[in-house]
Amino acid sequence: MLLHQHKYTQDVISLGGLQSGNSVFTPLEVNLKLRQEEGELLSDPSLYRQLVGSLNYLTITRPDISFAVQQVSQFMQAPRHLHLAAVRRILRYLKGTSTRRLFFPKESSLQLVGYSDADWAGCADTRRSVTGWCMFLGNALISWKSKKQDRVSKSSTESEYRAMSSACSEIT
Repeated sequence: MLLHQHKYTQDVISLGGLQSGNSVFTPLEVNLKLRQEEGELLSDPSLYRQLVGSLNYLTITRPDISFAVQQVSQFMQAPRHLHLAAVRRILRYLKGTSTRRLFFPKESSLQLVGYSDADWAGCADTRRSVTGWCMFLGNALISWKSKKQDRVSKSSTESEYRAMSSACSEIT
């Protein structure tokens, strides 16, 4: 079984006005740290909000953009030009990868395997860590998440533990 949102992806790219132009290989710039108060506010944040909402819906079948969408989702209340540039980069990434899909093989193992990770104090504004995890049933990716942790961790071990706990909560 294959799951994809190719048509919807093309519609979101069109909404962002990026039908022409180059694609990029990553959804975010490497080591980019977006900040709440950096840059000039958008005069009309409605396009930003619509694009981020659409990207959030795309994460249903595109785990590869989950972290990037989580990052830009933090600025819905007062988005800035720098945040919109990050959203446009995600769209440029999608342009080059719009045919990607989730694949669920007919004959796959029933072994459940999970992976988790965290970036200690990764948020430049709050110093909170971001949790990421994914679950595979055999070779099929069945669940994933990227989310800022609820509180500041005092160590990298604590942030990793929180990520692992979040992943384990998914399977119980």
